Amino acid sequence: MKKIYNSKKGFTLIELLVVIGIIGILSGLLMANFIGVRQRSRDGTRKSNLSQIQSAVELYRSDQGSYPSPLPACGSQLVSGTVVYMQKIPCDPQSAASYGYDSAGTTYCLRGCLENSNDSERDELPAKYGSNDPGVGCTLTCGAAKSFTLQNP
Repeated sequence: MKKIYNSKKGFTLIELLVVIGIIGILSGLLMANFIGVRQRSRDGTRKSNLSQIQSAVELYRSDQGSYPSPLPACGSQLVSGTVVYMQKIPCDPQSAASYGYDSAGTTYCLRGCLENSNDSERDELPAKYGSNDPGVGCTLTCGAAKSFTLQNP
């Protein structure tokens, strides 16, 4: 008795190419979405950091009568005498650089650069502020559509 072997074992080249193509398309879509999520996450961290710095600067002004000039470098303390207003000034989450800060004593401008140009809270200068542009005097330049600026209330 002879055994009859089925000569059709495995997948054809076309089937393999179709599967590899589908996997490639899906991984490309997922990677693009993953990169966007990471950008939004870092932008959220930047906004939170800027708000924390703003709170510390406002506490400083409340006690000292003027805003600090200049702001200490990231990683340093915001301190006056024995009072510590911020234990560690946060750095940008991606570049580990300081945020932009300028002060004239009675006013200040605090700015960070966003990665997501579609962020709903980004600066739209000068349309957002008109003649009261918070970017005037800010040393950090990142383009009007990709910056987030806080100023004294």
